[in-house]
Amino acid sequence: MGTIFDNVVFTWVVLPILIFLARVIDVTLGTIRIVFISRGSRYLAPVLGFFEVFIWLLAIRQVLANLSNIFCYIGYAAGFAMGNYIGIILDEKLAVGRLVLRIITQKDADQLLDSLRRKGFGVTQVPAEGSRGKVILVYTVINRRDLERAIRSIDKYNPNAFYTIENVRMVREGVFPQQKSVVKQFFPKAPKIYRRLRLYRHLLLRRKGK
Repeated sequence: MGTIFDNVVFTWVVLPILIFLARVIDVTLGTIRIVFISRGSRYLAPVLGFFEVFIWLLAIRQVLANLSNIFCYIGYAAGFAMGNYIGIILDEKLAVGRLVLRIITQKDADQLLDSLRRKGFGVTQVPAEGSRGKVILVYTVINRRDLERAIRSIDKYNPNAFYTIENVRMVREGVFPQQKSVVKQFFPKAPKIYRRLRLYRHLLLRRKGK
């Protein structure tokens, strides 16, 4: 009796949940993979694609093996929807890649330019002619994670400026704000034991120099 009950619970409850989780993972990986493809990441995208298809095969195998189980269908579809949602959120959090920010303003842009340059952005200013007279065209290529900082400068100094944002596939050279490494973001201060080892190494080098 217990075995029959366990099989029923697994078939109608546990298995649909596993299919749902598998779909969430593989669709999330697929969404992120597409982002990396659009950014020209030729190494990371294939790795994500491998795991994406591998997990998908595990999920679809269980669906095909249980065609009479409607909850497997529901878990499969719900996992697809949730995977897209989570993938978009992760894309926003990772903020991979660069953007071109194009600003058009009729107002004097000196303060805006100074603000962007103080924040470390490379800025190009070009005088232009718009449909309502002379305008100033400002170009800057920025990291996606710095977009909010740039927009805050626009809202502060030129709140009525017209601006557009576009993805950039590749950038060569350029001026960008200094970015902290992933390690420094989580460990802004070096661990105590690491500082001691570095001091000890420095003392040994000084003694050898003598």
